[in-house]
Amino acid sequence: MLEIQDIRKTFFEGTPNEVQALRGVSLSIQRGSFVCVIGTNGSGKSTLLNAVAGAFIVDSGQIELDGTDITHFPEHRRAKLIGRVFQDPFSGTAPSMTIAENLALASRRGQSRGLTWALTPSRRENLRDRVAAMGLNLEDRLNNPIGTLSGGQRQSLTLLMAALVKPSLLLLDEHTAALDPKSADQVIRLTQDIVSRDQLTTLMVTHSMHQAAHLGDRVVMMDKGRVACDISGQEKKRLRPDDLLSRFEDLRRANQLDESAAEMLRSQYV
Repeated sequence: MLEIQDIRKTFFEGTPNEVQALRGVSLSIQRGSFVCVIGTNGSGKSTLLNAVAGAFIVDSGQIELDGTDITHFPEHRRAKLIGRVFQDPFSGTAPSMTIAENLALASRRGQSRGLTWALTPSRRENLRDRVAAMGLNLEDRLNNPIGTLSGGQRQSLTLLMAALVKPSLLLLDEHTAALDPKSADQVIRLTQDIVSRDQLTTLMVTHSMHQAAHLGDRVVMMDKGRVACDISGQEKKRLRPDDLLSRFEDLRRANQLDESAAEMLRSQYV
């Protein structure tokens, strides 16, 4: 379970470049829930994921994961609890190491490294089975450097690595945005399979209205560093991409009206 209480983050505070990226965001995400986060550029959606991952420490508020207050945990300490897949298919893996070696390292997340060789015959066979289950015909290429794979293959393996040791939370940061449509569909199918099979608590940022409408059990729309709407239950089940586009249009109009009102007030004091 993820509890986010009134978190705030301002970058470049007190300068002309000041950005209030998170303005009192609160979310309660139940264990096993799959939440899609959407919003325009600059809305705060990726900043929210970075705050949870520990890329920076929030200015105020609290972040709690499975009953543990992680608000002030550094990123490497949170990584023991959180699996993450980035937008870039070439992030999160060691390109010169083999597929098997990358997976072996991922399988020891949160454990002491020690001096023993991580890739025992039994572990290798287990990893081979996990790769075979993906249906990408990579199980016979475990000795290939992972850097030689296509973007879609590599992102699929990165997803497997992030979920290999069942994390308390899986973060997906636009993890299909850099892929061609066929590869993106492949990764999305794998995402659904892994999240459903392991009942992972998942927070996924996406620009795709289709993904947001059809994946998971909840959609959170961000705007100007705040939660603009939160859709779940039967409303989420009935949700269509056009419904989300309509809500974006409503937000756009409201923001234009807010800016017009602010301009009118400013003009009165000039």
